[in-house]
Amino acid sequence: MNAIDHFAEAAGVDVRRLRYFVAIAEELHFGRASERLHVAQPALSRQMVELENAIGATLFDRTRNQIRLTAAGEALLPRARDILGRIVETARIVRRAAEGRTGVLNVGFVGSATYSLLPQVLNSFRTNNPDVDLLLHAMNTAELKVALIERAIDVAFARPSIDDPEIVNEVVLEEPLVAALPDADPVADGTEIALADLARHPFVLYPRHPRPSFADTILRLCHEAGFAPTVAQETMELQTALGLVAAGAGVSLVPASVEDSHRLGIAYRRLKPPVPTTRLSIAYRRDNRAAVLSLFRATVKDFVALHDKSETR
Repeated sequence: MNAIDHFAEAAGVDVRRLRYFVAIAEELHFGRASERLHVAQPALSRQMVELENAIGATLFDRTRNQIRLTAAGEALLPRARDILGRIVETARIVRRAAEGRTGVLNVGFVGSATYSLLPQVLNSFRTNNPDVDLLLHAMNTAELKVALIERAIDVAFARPSIDDPEIVNEVVLEEPLVAALPDADPVADGTEIALADLARHPFVLYPRHPRPSFADTILRLCHEAGFAPTVAQETMELQTALGLVAAGAGVSLVPASVEDSHRLGIAYRRLKPPVPTTRLSIAYRRDNRAAVLSLFRATVKDFVALHDKSETR
């Protein structure tokens, strides 16, 4: 049974007769229509009689040598084609919805994700799934957690990962942290520095509350290096933090992918081993089984595989 017949059965309407009628009307020959439809000619003739009885009108003018459409048949033909076309289109739309290729996906993200895989993932997903509306929401990790729990977003790019039994985290990228310093800072003269070299520097930090926060990671690393940083400025936005570093307000630790932004006034320096790393994860509700989310996760995994492959070259 094909898609048309499935929809006909579900709707309680047998549109097979309409499909048979269109084939006969286009061939104007029962034998050719029978071959085209792979239906025995006697059965085809019987179906047309039943269709005519149901409609209450003769659709074909049958003679020994040829058949022609009656006025009723001429009136039915374009409408039958329209009905069948609508059913096929409905089947296509429903199938795409079941595959996750239509609908809406709300994506939350931390600002640092825009420097790594996020733009490529979004562009690829939009290109391959133009009927899905991607709605983007910039938040910090604590806000992402609340938004996921409240179902305001479907998936989040978070740093650090979100600790909650209702939420699944999948690491998509692990990268080193680098020091971001004003380019005139004497410490920036070397190609790499120890984190302890920044002990006397003021830090531009992200708010420690609400938690979880990327600031927790930086504070922990500084503590392990033997000092508690002096916080000169707190800001929610990575772009603002970089601007403050460029203005000489302090130093910061950022994911290595941020180096590609080439912000004027900033020197990025690698940290001496053991090099601290940071993980970017996608997070989603454990009970979210939407097809569009599965499709988006597959796109992310494809890019992760490509990134890992390029890193091994």
